[in-house]
Amino acid sequence: MFTVKIREHIMIAHSLKSEAFGPAQQLHGATYVVDASFQSQALNEHNIVIDIDIASKVLKKVLAPLNYKNLDELPIFKDQLTTTEFLAQHIHQEICKAVKGKFTGYLKVCLGESHIAWASYEAATS
Repeated sequence: MFTVKIREHIMIAHSLKSEAFGPAQQLHGATYVVDASFQSQALNEHNIVIDIDIASKVLKKVLAPLNYKNLDELPIFKDQLTTTEFLAQHIHQEICKAVKGKFTGYLKVCLGESHIAWASYEAATS
């Protein structure tokens, strides 16, 4: 299996309105380290998994609408608990849309919430 991993970060604010989240029910901020790992069983005709520049630009574009935003105020997340796992899946889905026709394979999106906690979502891109 071949892998190309791209890293970015975003800064967000949100609240998790459920008793399951204790103090995180209140508005708080988070800085996520976002890793997008593109995986393929074989290299393409150019001997790459995906062009690193394309992958970098796609990740930046997907993260831009979230960066420095209060997720509670974004219509796309209305009535959603924007947990780290949920955000990993959302980012995965947006990357898949953006790389359609440029990459076929497996994608893993991992969000580092702190130096001790991560959450990820992975699935095929098609």
